[in-house]
Amino acid sequence: MPPADTRNAFGYTLVIPPGWARIPLRDGTQEAVKKIVDEAAERVSGDLPRDKVAEARLELYRRLNTSVKEARQRDGVDLYLPVEPMHGYLIAASIIVTKLDTAQHDGVGRQDVLKQLLAGSADSEPVEVDGSAAVRKERAMPADVEKGVEAPSKHVDYLVQVPSSGTDSGWVVVSFSTLGDGNPESDFTEILVELFDAVMTTFRWRTE
Repeated sequence: MPPADTRNAFGYTLVIPPGWARIPLRDGTQEAVKKIVDEAAERVSGDLPRDKVAEARLELYRRLNTSVKEARQRDGVDLYLPVEPMHGYLIAASIIVTKLDTAQHDGVGRQDVLKQLLAGSADSEPVEVDGSAAVRKERAMPADVEKGVEAPSKHVDYLVQVPSSGTDSGWVVVSFSTLGDGNPESDFTEILVELFDAVMTTFRWRTE
């Protein structure tokens, strides 16, 4: 595990792939949604009749706001989505960043939390993210029609300690999910997972 960090992190930066966009979930959400919709409408305006462009705008608004609502239900602070086609296809994927405030209680520190997360979990592994101890967890999730999940998906989570020189300042969870091509174990889905892992190598704390 990395040594204790004496920094005081109060934010982060992440380099996202071309064709992805960030939607902040605390402030400026609708401004970001409108920008994505406007840019998407501009890209297709030369190929579609005006009424079809208007329909496409409304549908994109609906989809984006549905994604925003779901991310907020998970207490997300930022949502990243692919907004431009990749090799001709708009992939179904998302990245949600969530801040977890888990102060120390009864002498249970961050290293103890890490041990608990890793214990008995074959799909979890210890990693390091910008000098902070972290856990990476990868899993495939089956379809569950009763819950509205119509296709299987692949999920990858990074649970990262927030650097702090004082008491435990909590964790940041960066969660990636994708439907891929419908097969969580396919080469295409694995490429998307590798893309997310590459994105996580760019994660940096903004510090005082």
